[in-house]
Amino acid sequence: MSPAKNVPAPDMGTGPREMGWMTDTYRNLFPDDINYMGVVTGKPVEHGGVRGRNEATGRGVQYALREFFRHQDEVKSAGLEGDLGGKRVVVQGLGNVGYHAAHFLQTEDDCKIIAIIERDGAIVNPDGLDVDHVALHLRETGGVKGYENATFQTDGAGILELDCDILIPAALEGVITHENADNIKARVIAEAANGPITYAADQKLQERGVVIIPDAYCNAGGVIVSYFEWIRNLNHVRFGRIDKRFHEARGQKIITAIEMATDTKIPDWLKESIACGADEFDLVRSGLDDSMRLGMQEIIEKRRSNDKINDYRMAAYVIAIDKIARTYRDIGY
Repeated sequence: MSPAKNVPAPDMGTGPREMGWMTDTYRNLFPDDINYMGVVTGKPVEHGGVRGRNEATGRGVQYALREFFRHQDEVKSAGLEGDLGGKRVVVQGLGNVGYHAAHFLQTEDDCKIIAIIERDGAIVNPDGLDVDHVALHLRETGGVKGYENATFQTDGAGILELDCDILIPAALEGVITHENADNIKARVIAEAANGPITYAADQKLQERGVVIIPDAYCNAGGVIVSYFEWIRNLNHVRFGRIDKRFHEARGQKIITAIEMATDTKIPDWLKESIACGADEFDLVRSGLDDSMRLGMQEIIEKRRSNDKINDYRMAAYVIAIDKIARTYRDIGY
């Protein structure tokens, strides 16, 4: 299933169109700057943007959770088992980030999105909600109230305390505080929003063994792909243009070699997969996946290797500070 069309725009009120306006204004102010396309990111694809940027933050949340669930000892320490399949997920905020995270987790990882919290309240269905249908209903009505096949509750904040495996706060900051932290039942919290957990709540959740995937890492998918877009703008050529046909030709030779060696005809659907050269969308998605995988691996390793680090957030901070310190050491400061 592909993402729904006309899904909600980013909550900050800006999107590709506004980024295009800024780029055009800069171009008119500085017509001699050949790299004017790199002044901002998140632009329309037809105006210097990169395919995959709009979904990147939500996709990054998915990749972060995927990597976490590849480390079964970490999963076990959170009180869970297995992979993402069948995990019960509560999402707060169905804007750009929340929608894409929920959509991909549901359609590609078989998660159950059992509750969605929005401005006017929340809808709950233990058997799982259809994220695309909810997004369209939200677009048409301005809220989640009235959505069929779900129970509506006006106290959306209370649904944060619903029994679930994964909680994804993807809207406002400070929604989990010292007042409701003790009632949070999720075993894993993926901070898709900026600062959704207060300091006091963070301490309480850690004491209870709740795993928090911190915002500094978890919602970094957008800025990672923004970097890819910036690089593309400075290079003045789209990703995949130079080597796409080369890889297609090499894939076709591999197919021919296999068929000649085995005297067996490879099915057409498999041929298309093998001989397909990666385009820009494939490469951007691959780069984001790699960045999120390596980031989670580094965070887990840092926490395990230092007895003074008890959680992912502190591990992420230490990694960041270490990288900054290393740059100063390398140049002699």
